Amino acid sequence: MQAVKDFISTFMLLELLKGLRLTGKYFFARKITILYPEEKTPMSPRFRGLHALRRYPNGEERCIACKLCEAVCPALAITIESTQRADGTRRTTRYDIDLTKCIFCGFCEESCPVDSIVETHIHEYHGEQRGDLLFTKEMLLAVGDRYEREIASARETDASYR
Repeated sequence: MQAVKDFISTFMLLELLKGLRLTGKYFFARKITILYPEEKTPMSPRFRGLHALRRYPNGEERCIACKLCEAVCPALAITIESTQRADGTRRTTRYDIDLTKCIFCGFCEESCPVDSIVETHIHEYHGEQRGDLLFTKEMLLAVGDRYEREIASARETDASYR
């Protein structure tokens, strides 16, 4: 009996008709496509994009060279070298992030005890060669200086979830 039903459904092209019905349903529905550069969709305050190093209000960099972000990075995208300053504190001499390796998991941001490394809302960046996406300490500090207001407001919004 099942074989007869299968033969009839195949002969009547029921699967094809079901597919055409679904296509027709969405063909006449309102489109949700946007024109990207001019129109932008809302972005979550927890979006993880380009990395940045932050500074304290007095201008001193926050990173204390604890190397937790380097240790927790599953992609091994972070490289840190540090020295001890005359006042006994450690500071980084080299802080590199290779964004071609980075998987934007946010572990570096979560592990940082002084909230130094953060992932910003910037997603419109590119590199034409592999070396263009190797961000050095100076580049990361420049991103942090430029977008400090947005970073601080995003951290405030996200504070209730931490």
